[in-house]
Amino acid sequence: MKQHPKTVAATTTIRLGQAPEPLDRAQFSARYRASFKDPAFRPEDGAIGRLEEIAWDAYREGRKAPFTQKAGVGYADPDYDLSVEWTETRRRLEAAQQVWADPATPSRVLLICGSARNDGTCPGEMSKSFRLLGTAREVLEQARGDEKIQCDVLDLSLITSDYGRNIHPCKGCVSTAMPLCHWPCSCYPNHGQNQTNDWMAEIYERWTAAHAVIIVTPVYWYQSPSPLKLMIDRLVCADGGNPDPTATGGKDAALAKKLEMAGWDYPKHLAGRVYGLVVHGDVAGIEGTRRALSDWLDWMGFIDAGAQARLDRFIGYYEPYATSHDALDRDLPMQEETRNVARAVAKAVSELRAGRLAAAQPRTTRPRPK
Repeated sequence: MKQHPKTVAATTTIRLGQAPEPLDRAQFSARYRASFKDPAFRPEDGAIGRLEEIAWDAYREGRKAPFTQKAGVGYADPDYDLSVEWTETRRRLEAAQQVWADPATPSRVLLICGSARNDGTCPGEMSKSFRLLGTAREVLEQARGDEKIQCDVLDLSLITSDYGRNIHPCKGCVSTAMPLCHWPCSCYPNHGQNQTNDWMAEIYERWTAAHAVIIVTPVYWYQSPSPLKLMIDRLVCADGGNPDPTATGGKDAALAKKLEMAGWDYPKHLAGRVYGLVVHGDVAGIEGTRRALSDWLDWMGFIDAGAQARLDRFIGYYEPYATSHDALDRDLPMQEETRNVARAVAKAVSELRAGRLAAAQPRTTRPRPK
């Protein structure tokens, strides 16, 4: 990997003492059996007990990755036992990046619904974000140009309604040392901790394949909804992450600190894509949320599609929640502004694929590469 020319000879102490002691056997049993409270499981208590013993052994031994293979040629440590699940995700990302870079492939826009609400779970009604996303999608699919735009809809509300679907939280490896944060994330799955079914392995691939991203989201308590924020945090590895886990011996903090202090170039793995935003709320917080999302995407090296592609609006300002969909029905200007976001992104994608948008960006070096 290319190293930043500035090197620093320094050592730092690894600070310890926050994590509690591992669960004891009784505590583990209570946690494990919490998934089997339903009386329908009682005839299988014996089988559950046998499975619990296996899970206890995996937890006690820390069996994070039960499937491994030698890393092989191209890695810093070819003999390192690398997770097969991680290498499969990495392979898909590399293939997606090749397709993204091929000018012969169709343009692809990732449409992200940031709301946690859908009609398949407790709220019993779809989100306004999903409706606005559909409005943007219609424009993109009808866009005129040299080629059709392919739309990929990522509805983050599915983590509230789909069985076993998770976006696990970021563990903050980057704050120990940037090289400890792997691209793609290697913290999950962790089978010994029952941290599995991590949707991000698929989401990383979809971001990599996209030439543009449009995020449509409501405001929850002045901020992005939790499903959207979970995804954002887990995308930290796309901004400076280490594509070679063997260089840090997996999760060896000391090795990672040494590697960063020797000089790290903080690669921006998703830079050069276009973005648009639609942020809506009913009382407050729309400007701050839109600005935070813009700042985040700018930092990652994305290119905004212009002023019309960054939209924040109130829908049913201080009106009852119960009539908010009706308020959206009446707000024809808001609907048209959402179409303008999609139009701006479609135009920017066309310019990007033709090489004109990238050429307009200034070529500078970063004095602060972090």
